[in-house]
Amino acid sequence: MILRPIQNRAVKNAKSALKKHGNTLVIAGTGAGKTIILSGLAKEVRGKTLILQHRQELVQQNASKFLKVNPDWPVSFFTADQKSFGGQAVFAMQQTMCRNLDHLPSFDHIICDEVHHIVAPTYSKIIDACKERNPKLLLSGFTATPERGDKKSLRKYFDNVSEKITIRELVNLGFLVPPRAYVVNVGAQDQLQAIKNLSAFGDQQEVARVLDTPIINQEVVRHWKEKAGDRKTIVFCATCQHAHDVAEAFKSAGVESGVVTGDMADGERKATLQRFDKGRLQVLVNVAVLTEGYDSQPVSCVLLLRQCSEKGPMIQMAGRGLRTVDPELYPGVVKKDCIILDFGTSLLTHGNLDQDDGLHQESEKEKGEAVMKICPTEYSLGMNYHFPDKNGAEGCGAEVPAQTRTCPICGFTFERIDNQDEQQIQEISLTELDILNASPFRWVDLFGTETCMMACGFSAWAGVFSPDQGETWVAIGKLQDEKRVHQLALTGRLNAMAAADDFLRNYETDGSAKKNKRWLNDPATEKQLQILGKFGYDTAGNMLGSMYTKYTAACHSNFHFNKRLIERALGVA
Repeated sequence: MILRPIQNRAVKNAKSALKKHGNTLVIAGTGAGKTIILSGLAKEVRGKTLILQHRQELVQQNASKFLKVNPDWPVSFFTADQKSFGGQAVFAMQQTMCRNLDHLPSFDHIICDEVHHIVAPTYSKIIDACKERNPKLLLSGFTATPERGDKKSLRKYFDNVSEKITIRELVNLGFLVPPRAYVVNVGAQDQLQAIKNLSAFGDQQEVARVLDTPIINQEVVRHWKEKAGDRKTIVFCATCQHAHDVAEAFKSAGVESGVVTGDMADGERKATLQRFDKGRLQVLVNVAVLTEGYDSQPVSCVLLLRQCSEKGPMIQMAGRGLRTVDPELYPGVVKKDCIILDFGTSLLTHGNLDQDDGLHQESEKEKGEAVMKICPTEYSLGMNYHFPDKNGAEGCGAEVPAQTRTCPICGFTFERIDNQDEQQIQEISLTELDILNASPFRWVDLFGTETCMMACGFSAWAGVFSPDQGETWVAIGKLQDEKRVHQLALTGRLNAMAAADDFLRNYETDGSAKKNKRWLNDPATEKQLQILGKFGYDTAGNMLGSMYTKYTAACHSNFHFNKRLIERALGVA
């Protein structure tokens, strides 16, 4: 497996921070491949490693991805069903570990997944017990959203953030679809802005009193129909009654909708989610149930009908619609972007959907250099930030990436003195960044039209094709020992390229990529030219034949050997 450049960057920066501080926090948003990054870090640090999870379903899932990066590592599990410390990497449930602290071996490195849960007493007991056995224990934490609604600090465990991979960067690289976000004023913004500092998961009765009226619910449905009426949609409401009233408004407009809330029976909630996932419901309304850990790839619209004083939960909610779609799971579903409709003031409050304030130079990030700043604990001459911050908070002294806007460890807000307040936004647009140069494989434009491109390794090949000349792109991949092709994406060009490139990274190695690069300069063999000649290529003469290298000839021949399979996958056979 070959890690993405941003994953390698995160591993490098985290390893450096561990060497310097003995601990580090890595923030990696939805789609960054958090488990792959932590697996790469374990590989670099070595030693006996404990990977802590807080949910049973994450244990096997994380272990499976870990072994893709570290296939030679002995792995064991410490859960309710299996209890072994025998592996070099031990995947454990923190609840089970906490009940068996007397038998702990000496670990060199603890990795906490979803580390925003680390303030729970069970984590503290485990870490303290492991430090007793090894005072030089290294501690790494991984999360997409470190900000906690209860404001509890992570400072007890971490004094630095070594990496922050934002939604903006993941969209730019094609690993998430771009959001198109709108603030919709239904005449309630003044009242909503007067409601201060609401917990994202707490009581939002005041918000419901403002937004949950028949007229506003009808306006919500009207605006949704105008901007996103054919899209699969998740709605986040303020209260349970609000959710039911909004769902009724959609039903009255002829839209199939359902509701999930925290007080529903498990079976009823599961049945509703299945109906939504299978397409029997177009709109799913919820109250803080689907914020974390739920993904339905075809969702391409998110409605915010609640307030978010903290930015993290807002990003989590918007993120429910940013995943790309696997066409083998959802045949025929085309997803190129996601519409975010905010009927409250969350986007106005936080300004955008990522945590990057633009202080970090892209050229520096591309080099993998971690440009850092210190979260201030006292005022100093020349400081560019308000101190204390707008909430009266002082910093914690943590080392954080320069682009950080809110300290993930203590919550201090970096509000620049020389910046004017952010303007109210109506739409968030994110620029595209071509991934071709970052790929370890060369992408070949087969026919000079830029609508038929392929790359190949030794175990697999991949291609992106646009049968409608650039409107919709299909990513296809094939393993050399299989007789079928895999449809990887049905989307825009950038997301298709990212899916195809990821397919090759998943099945190739650094060694095969380097060998392929050597093929870029070697002239095509006589046998390769003969094969191309059989497919109608004019390869007569050395001059014309030299147009093809070993690599480009392999891409062209792979296309023609698999042409029928490709055409069938594109629907043009």
